[in-house]
Amino acid sequence: MAEEVISKERMNYTIDLLIAMAVEEIAEDTGRDSKEVLTDFILSKTGKALYDESTKLWCNGPSYIAEVYMEEISRRFNTTAT
Repeated sequence: MAEEVISKERMNYTIDLLIAMAVEEIAEDTGRDSKEVLTDFILSKTGKALYDESTKLWCNGPSYIAEVYMEEISRRFNTTAT
């Protein structure tokens, strides 16, 4: 079976949807405003990794992506707190 090539537009749409779902989950879990979370998420290493197709992070569900982001934030906070 031949491998199907996904257009860049379709890939970005898929990633955008994953981000929207992950941000909503993060906002619910943290009590933060979703617009604020979205801004922080997009600027994060996790957000950037999602758009780098070679990481294959986009292959995971929104809950996993939210968890990766929360771990990144936790590491960042722990590094600056010491």
